[in-house]
Amino acid sequence: MPRLPSRRSLIIGIPLALLVVFVGGWLLIDAIQGDAPEELSFDDATTTPGTGAPAPDGVEGTWTIAEGASTVGYRVKEVLFGQDAIAAGRTTAVTGSLEITGSTITATEVEVDMASVASDRSQRDGQFHGRIMSTDQFPKAAFRLTDPIALAALPAEGEEVAFTMTGELTLRGLARSVTADLVATLKGGQILVNGKIPIDFDEFEIPDASGGPASVGREGDLELLLVFSR
Repeated sequence: MPRLPSRRSLIIGIPLALLVVFVGGWLLIDAIQGDAPEELSFDDATTTPGTGAPAPDGVEGTWTIAEGASTVGYRVKEVLFGQDAIAAGRTTAVTGSLEITGSTITATEVEVDMASVASDRSQRDGQFHGRIMSTDQFPKAAFRLTDPIALAALPAEGEEVAFTMTGELTLRGLARSVTADLVATLKGGQILVNGKIPIDFDEFEIPDASGGPASVGREGDLELLLVFSR
């Protein structure tokens, strides 16, 4: 007949087992969840000084997003093995245009290749492109300005101007009205726009991203750093 463990062994063994689980969880977090990148800022922009220099009459006219210079992505809080973490994915496959008349932004259109969004983990990317964002069915996300933005003044070189933007954001084929606080600056003759758009996943019918040891909330941010040239 097998010998049953003594009460003393159980008293010692249970805390040790819990310690192993706790340490193992931390090691697994380190293995599957690295440090998320810092939030996008103007310092992250890849500008080409002089290529988009404003005309002598100012910045009025049509500007287009510089190829490969802009970044759009997601930032979401998650709980992994009981520990707070941040999941982030990004892409530079961004196109679009900006129209300025006087000191008013009259039109803005931005399109993002969702199939190219990538994080630091292939497993997360597989879930993102698959059941969460269904990029085979909805390969593009888009934004269109719906309310002109009357700026008190257009930014001078190196200065920053804050403004509120209202427009129509399309994710997974659903268009919803969104509002965000952004900042613009003029750098090297190019217009840079930086900020984030708060996203309610339920409004866009985005499936629950939770799974396994990760629990993900129902809100997140769409980060953006746009570089416009002409």
